[in-house]
Amino acid sequence: MSLSSVFSTALSGMAASETMIDVAGNNVANANTVGFKASNVEFATQFSQTLSVGTAPSDGDGGSDPVQTGLGVEVASVDPDFSQGTLQTTSDSADLAIQGDGFFAVQTAGGQQLYTRDGQFKLNSQNQLTDASGNLVLGYGVDSSFNIQATQLQALSIPLGSTAVAHATQNVTMEGTLSATGTVATTAQIIQTGSLGDASYSAPASGTTVAVADTPNTTNVTTASSTGTGGLSSSAQYQYEFVFEDANGTTQSTPSAAVTVTTGATDNTVTLSNLPTDSNYSSLQIYRTDAGGSTFKLLTTISNPASSYTDTTSDATLDAGTSPPLNTTELTGDYSYYVTFANVPAGNDDANGNPLSGVESRPTPVIGPVDVVNGRIQLNNLPVPDGTQWQSVRIYRNTASDPTDYQLVSELPYNASDPTQNLSFTDNVSDAVLQGTAAGMTAPRQSLNMTGPPATSSTLLTNLLQNNGGTSQSLFQVGTLTYTGEKGANTLTAQSLKITSTTTVQDLLNFIDQADGIQSNNASTAANPIPNDSSGAAPGATINAQGEITIVSNNGQDNAVSINPSAFQLTTASGTTTPIDLPFNTTQQAVGNGAIANFVVYDSLGEAINVRVTAELQSQTSSETTYRWYADSSDNQPGAGVNIAVGTGLISFDGQGNFISATNDTVSVDRSDTPATSPLNFNLNFSALSGLSATASSLNASGQDGFPPGQLTSFNISSDGTIQGVFDNGTQRNLGQVQLARFANPDGLVQQGQNLFAAGVNSGLPVIASPSSEGIGSIVSGAVELSNTDISASLITLISASTMYRGNSEVISTANQLWTALLNLQQA
Repeated sequence: MSLSSVFSTALSGMAASETMIDVAGNNVANANTVGFKASNVEFATQFSQTLSVGTAPSDGDGGSDPVQTGLGVEVASVDPDFSQGTLQTTSDSADLAIQGDGFFAVQTAGGQQLYTRDGQFKLNSQNQLTDASGNLVLGYGVDSSFNIQATQLQALSIPLGSTAVAHATQNVTMEGTLSATGTVATTAQIIQTGSLGDASYSAPASGTTVAVADTPNTTNVTTASSTGTGGLSSSAQYQYEFVFEDANGTTQSTPSAAVTVTTGATDNTVTLSNLPTDSNYSSLQIYRTDAGGSTFKLLTTISNPASSYTDTTSDATLDAGTSPPLNTTELTGDYSYYVTFANVPAGNDDANGNPLSGVESRPTPVIGPVDVVNGRIQLNNLPVPDGTQWQSVRIYRNTASDPTDYQLVSELPYNASDPTQNLSFTDNVSDAVLQGTAAGMTAPRQSLNMTGPPATSSTLLTNLLQNNGGTSQSLFQVGTLTYTGEKGANTLTAQSLKITSTTTVQDLLNFIDQADGIQSNNASTAANPIPNDSSGAAPGATINAQGEITIVSNNGQDNAVSINPSAFQLTTASGTTTPIDLPFNTTQQAVGNGAIANFVVYDSLGEAINVRVTAELQSQTSSETTYRWYADSSDNQPGAGVNIAVGTGLISFDGQGNFISATNDTVSVDRSDTPATSPLNFNLNFSALSGLSATASSLNASGQDGFPPGQLTSFNISSDGTIQGVFDNGTQRNLGQVQLARFANPDGLVQQGQNLFAAGVNSGLPVIASPSSEGIGSIVSGAVELSNTDISASLITLISASTMYRGNSEVISTANQLWTALLNLQQA
């Protein structure tokens, strides 16, 4: 090697030392740079100068080695050290660290895909996850249902405060104990109204007057006997009494006092003068006894008024005829009356004087009272039937011993020849006849039906009548009816029915059925029909032949429907709201053990849906216990009606109390009136229920998988890179998944500055995969990976490099001295 080559050799050493100092200095400078990877310098000799290639060994010579001198050093490579850096926890959930191999993939503004170990991420103004330089962090996104879409890399978005989610309930878990012992639910609660009438039938108008009937006044009556062609006996005593009679010949006034006449020795006629008159009656009846007798028989009927009458009738003629005896019945007491119309002509009566058939109107308001002592009662201005819908007038009266019980007194016919007749009636029917205790009677007279023609299912709701204190009142009118029922001692949500001029009683019955959630058999329960009440009555609302609305609940105490006095409220078109007084009386108490569970589920919009499930003991055998469950939801919105019933089925337990099966486990809530998915179908999981014996059954919903709307408030990232959003409704949903890249030769990556690397020609293509898979490390959330620079080693490297630099400089200095000495020899 020539002296001149020493300079270049030492110079290469100095250059290598500078590189070593640069790398070590860079390592030290980035000792606090998150995700920084230190580099190591590797050296190699430069070309060597061969002075001799050496000789091969021979028989007499051992051979010689090559003679070579080096020409310096060169930097073979500067290799990054991708060993794991220390992880340091932070308070920011967006900070990520990689434990193991791999790089975060980011996208620059220009669309270039780069890689980094620096996990100091943050959200930009568009809620995108970025690195410190604003590059977008890449991963997999989610669809509208928050399912991760592992198709292509995209910028990850975490929209805090803006994204809202809701989830429809699909499953509800039921827990509790449905006791194997207890009373089987075979009896339903039955409630019933009084008789309700139909206002489409007219009623008699008021205006009838009542008073004690006049008694014919005989004070001025004069008598005279004479001889003539008469048949009376001479020197005999006769008695006369007078009774006023109406034009129909059906009613009579109170009989007068007796007028006594004694005929002369040769007389055979009697003349009665100054006869009594009364404008309220059209006729005067004259009754007479036989000579010396005491029984009065009808002698004649003459027009009223009449001034006199001459009696020539013999006793034999009076007795031989069909003249009725004088009715001497008189009333004593306080009496009141009601008047009705009937559509059967008067006279179609049974042996007791009761009409055989026909529809009867509701009565007038009460007429009276009137107090009478040993007299009769006159009713004037009685209403006149129309001859078409009604053909007779019926008069009802109480008895002195029972002022509240009204029986039929008489029935007056419609007079077609005098449709505007002024009807009147004088009452002389004894209490014994009304009560059925008179001679020859076997039953009381017909009692008054205060309601009139009973309502039917086809009666218009606006024509529905209720008798209240003797007065018929219309219950409903056009408007909106709001009904709040009770079931199993729980108040149900109010439901509304729009009442129009065509709404019928059947519409009301259907409305009550649906608003109370009374379930009856249909196609869905055909295999396991809902049982009737033990009496055979089917569950539901009906109206009977007496116009009484009857509501039969589903069996069991927890299904017992009741209606309180304020349950019905009617709002008219004017906005006035008044209660409807439609009282229901309990005619049968519910029997049967069960349990109730109230819980909330959610539809697809996150709307809360109230659900009530009752379970009633339906049957017991030697090996099995069966309960029937009923589900109600006040939020059910069918296309028509207000039906709150949303499901029913059977639950069976074996002899060990273990759940066997459920014939149906689906509840279907209609959401027709909302944009939500309709119907909302969810399953009831009964498998956790016990059928062991217990003091009382219990039932509750221990969990359901739906949730209401909620906003994204925070997030966390799991070790596999999944970003889970936490919403203020307590739910979590996937928002995306961070993906990592792995290279076959990470040393082949090209540094781009800012802790970024680009794929190099010798790095291999990136393998994109989820953390913790395919040899890629896991992600630690809320942490960063610190620089892996070893300060002490780097400082030693700097010392070594500087020593090496000085050493090479000494070589140059020595070579320079030698060169100087050589030059000096030439000068000498």
